[in-house]
Amino acid sequence: MRLPNADRAVVDPAKIRDYLLSHEHEVGGSKAIVFESVGYQSQSWELLRTDLLAIAVLPGAEFTGLTRHGRKFRLPASLLGPAGRELVVTTVWIVRWEEDFPRFVTAYLGVRS
Repeated sequence: MRLPNADRAVVDPAKIRDYLLSHEHEVGGSKAIVFESVGYQSQSWELLRTDLLAIAVLPGAEFTGLTRHGRKFRLPASLLGPAGRELVVTTVWIVRWEEDFPRFVTAYLGVRS
């Protein structure tokens, strides 16, 4: 399965700058260390955003349920970081009730079933 209208997926820059690549974020701080280990840096956050958008169009999305905000999906993939090292991640996306395209929610390391 593919994310609905994946070609119009949205990744909010703040999710990258202030969460996944932020050492100061309560949850994202540990993720920042891992993303940096494969070459992603906060000053060039656009690279990670571009790579996450590329994941959005891949097959393999799994519907994970309904929330009060919309339909959630999980999409596992591999990122090839700027340092040339691979990172296996699972991305989480939501299609809000009032929208018809996916928005990036988070990414975590590895693949969880």
